[in-house]
Amino acid sequence: MSRYFLIICLLFFALVGQAQPGTGGPAPGSPPPAAVPLDGGASLLLAGGAAYGLRRLRQLRRRA
Repeated sequence: MSRYFLIICLLFFALVGQAQPGTGGPAPGSPPPAAVPLDGGASLLLAGGAAYGLRRLRQLRRRA
């Protein structure tokens, strides 16, 4: 039952995603879009996730 529900949900979201209108990009003569610095925050999140994962592994090894 859950497999059919998952397939129906994926098909629905695929169809809805294609139905969204596109902008076609920036208009000619408009200023370039602002640069977004993604590196700093993403690397901090990655390091935090790795540290949390190592902590959980150590806790699990102590209990076993």
